[in-house]
Amino acid sequence: MIYFKLPFDERLLSADENNTKNAVNFFSYNGLDQISFSGEICEIDAAEFAHTSITNENLISDSTNSSAETKEEYCETLQKVIEVIKENHLPKLVYSRRKIFKDFSSIDYKESFKNVCKNYPNAFRYLFNDGKNAWMGAFSEVLGKFNKTTHEFETMALAGTLPVSEEWSEKEIEEQKPVTAYIQDILKNYSDKVEQSETYDHISGNIKHLRTDFKTSIQPEDLDKIIQDLHPTPAVCGIPKDFCNENIRKYEKFPREFYAGYIKVETDESILYFVNLRCARLYKDSVHVFVGGGITAQSDPEKEWRETELKSEAILKNLVIS
Repeated sequence: MIYFKLPFDERLLSADENNTKNAVNFFSYNGLDQISFSGEICEIDAAEFAHTSITNENLISDSTNSSAETKEEYCETLQKVIEVIKENHLPKLVYSRRKIFKDFSSIDYKESFKNVCKNYPNAFRYLFNDGKNAWMGAFSEVLGKFNKTTHEFETMALAGTLPVSEEWSEKEIEEQKPVTAYIQDILKNYSDKVEQSETYDHISGNIKHLRTDFKTSIQPEDLDKIIQDLHPTPAVCGIPKDFCNENIRKYEKFPREFYAGYIKVETDESILYFVNLRCARLYKDSVHVFVGGGITAQSDPEKEWRETELKSEAILKNLVIS
């Protein structure tokens, strides 16, 4: 079962399961796992959805026996990460954590999903349960958008996070620059003409990011290779990619699973790829919320903790207890 909405599109969509065509695919961060929903993409009638019961009764129990990092543990580890960044002169490394909420036995996921859809109209919003994995999320970073007719390819650099009311500091501005340069360098390998926008504010609920857009034309046979080159972007990993991934595995307490991976949606007109941030894994008796942040030599552990707390609200504030 999957329900989703595309950015700026309030149609409720699903996969009809009538054929083996992969309509929606979720790829894990490390690229080793994939969850696919087959069939044609179809619109779900609002009246039909209103009579659908989506509770945690059909979810598996949380057998991870995991406990989340405390603030003290997080700040202590983050200080070690900052030292790695300084010693190796890294532009950025992304460090993530989980917030774990246990003894959730009465969440109304249908109403929770409706809240997510309402509050994040510019995001890819989804709720799925394949019998073993159940996830919900909403995020607006486009890893890639390919027009099948014109062969136009679009992507974006999205980095830096602040509450909407605050002004950008040097830390956020410097964090976004290498992300922009990284994407520009990759696209130049596939096209002689790459259009780049000015950097501007991208609002997502109660927070904002710095965003730069890219547009070019590519050969259709290059699409998969470009996506593989782009993922994971510096916005979810860091620079250089391999070294940052090595340290992510070393310092992060949990595997990322499908957090910071990507989602592929193929329609008749386009092939869309979305980064899977602002998401949670759902269990019968708990919720694991994944949050992270771009760390630089200028990062302050206390401020980074507050940023992850702010990001976790994207899911937590929308949960409805029945």
